[in-house]
Amino acid sequence: MRADAQRNRDRIVEIARALFRVKGYEAVSMDEVAKTAEVGPGTLYRHFPTKESLYDAVLEAWAEKVNTAVDRALTLDAPARERLLNWLTDYASMLTEHKGAAARITAALGDPGSPFAAKCQTYLGANQRVIEALDSALRPGVDAMQISRLVGGVAAVVDNSELPADAAASMLAVVADGLIAS
Repeated sequence: MRADAQRNRDRIVEIARALFRVKGYEAVSMDEVAKTAEVGPGTLYRHFPTKESLYDAVLEAWAEKVNTAVDRALTLDAPARERLLNWLTDYASMLTEHKGAAARITAALGDPGSPFAAKCQTYLGANQRVIEALDSALRPGVDAMQISRLVGGVAAVVDNSELPADAAASMLAVVADGLIAS
């Protein structure tokens, strides 16, 4: 890709990220992204033929961020509950980075046809790593999909309400307590 084309693509992704974060995916149009990024519609659609492909590009950096967060949580010198809660908190935080993303990604779990399927797999894989690392401390039968849906539900509630910032922490503590073996 030519340097100027790469700059345009990067700018489009950054503008879209900012718009999605503030307004949410549904409220942002491709036309608004093009105008704000100061590129023509042809340039935008050449890089991103659909809004879903643009959103996917915005979310690409998440995979690395997710893996870093899992590594950080699992290498803490702390009891299993604290390591789990650290991961759940980071996970919920990543889901609520973009308005509406928590509900959209959580709803797409288990749907291989979803444009967000790859992102769901990243989270499921991360949760599987947590389960494998903390296996002896977790209740029998805990699986990656359960963790994804539980945390996604908490994140969606927080993302779509006027709850105070500490509400997520207390809900995630309840989730962690439910996942840890008695």
